[in-house]
Amino acid sequence: MTNFQPWVTPLNRKTTEATLQGGTLEYEDFPISSDVTGPLLYDLFQNHWSEIGVGHVVQGSVLELELTAPPKTCLLYDGYLTVVTEGWHLHLCLEEHLGGPHCKTPPALRQQRRLSRGALYRRFNEAGQPRSWGIQFWNGEGERMMNLFLPNPLLGEDEDVLPEGKPLLEKLALYDELRSIYILGERPIPFSKNPLKRPYLAVCRSSRCNPSRKWEPVFEALQTAVEEAGLDVTVRTAGCLEVCQLGPVVFYSGDRTWYSRVKPEVACQIVSEHLVEGTPVTEHLYPPQS
Repeated sequence: MTNFQPWVTPLNRKTTEATLQGGTLEYEDFPISSDVTGPLLYDLFQNHWSEIGVGHVVQGSVLELELTAPPKTCLLYDGYLTVVTEGWHLHLCLEEHLGGPHCKTPPALRQQRRLSRGALYRRFNEAGQPRSWGIQFWNGEGERMMNLFLPNPLLGEDEDVLPEGKPLLEKLALYDELRSIYILGERPIPFSKNPLKRPYLAVCRSSRCNPSRKWEPVFEALQTAVEEAGLDVTVRTAGCLEVCQLGPVVFYSGDRTWYSRVKPEVACQIVSEHLVEGTPVTEHLYPPQS
């Protein structure tokens, strides 16, 4: 794992494009390494969830979603950022999606899915007045992916349009902060390390994961072993870990390792031997080692 650099090196890349309504879109690009996009997105979803919206905008279709509470899950699994709320969830490919333990995703598809560009944007009307602020992402094919809507000073608390000339300029604080950190490099990223790279152990709770094998004792054993070892590792559950009918299945994000048919005693081995000593429990690795 590379050393985390909290200062963003500015790209100094600003572009504009005309809109069909006679206005313009202004983009200011930021680096798209996961050590930049990870802290950016984690901070927005965990600390600014009440201020942002998530959307997808193409001609003839607009999707806008709001968070009503902090997300239940915000993590990186096999290249994808996963954010889970009470009513919906999203996935955004920040790194190569290899395709589970068998690395089944073709190289061309890995590059197509992966984030290739990110930018702060402002949308201007035909009079040159800014009307909306946000973040846009593109995939490896140059297609627009999801975007994030940032607070709009022209709208009131109930999304009503404010009288002309009376904007709530304090609502631009988040945009200005993000621009200072990720576009201009004037302030450091507000983390000492990438929060999406914090290691975790996940236990599959899917009904496809051999239902006759209960995952709860394994989850509890992992939690106890991690606490007793004093490790900074999160223990969580997952909906599917792509190893069906061989449960209970455990995934360790620290080095992208899957384990199958894990019993509580094996869970303790995983922590004491793999996480503490750095030696995987080979007889339970998946795929099996030859």
